[in-house]
Amino acid sequence: MTRYLISFDDGAMTFPEEELPEVAEASHAVVRKAQDAGVWVFGGGLERQQASLVDTDGTVTDGPYPETKAVLGGFSIIDVPSHEDALEWAAKIAAACRCAQEVREIMPDAAV
Repeated sequence: MTRYLISFDDGAMTFPEEELPEVAEASHAVVRKAQDAGVWVFGGGLERQQASLVDTDGTVTDGPYPETKAVLGGFSIIDVPSHEDALEWAAKIAAACRCAQEVREIMPDAAV
């Protein structure tokens, strides 16, 4: 099996705020289906623009970083047999979240 990162940009969810409970329930339903299928690893939404940059020398700079064009809004990690399977789960997540999702293969861990 291969792990995939399914993610979306912050701000990509552009539905009216009053629809948030419905979107949240649809999203949680997809997570439950992925858990039941045994493909769910981990996921969650991220606080907007709340990042700290730690440099190689240990220097810490707190965000936000307005020069950044795209900011990760949320992500899911799934473990599935194929890229096609990852795309199918991404489509389910996209429909539930009402926003497009990016799908990227995670490199295998050499220690595993």
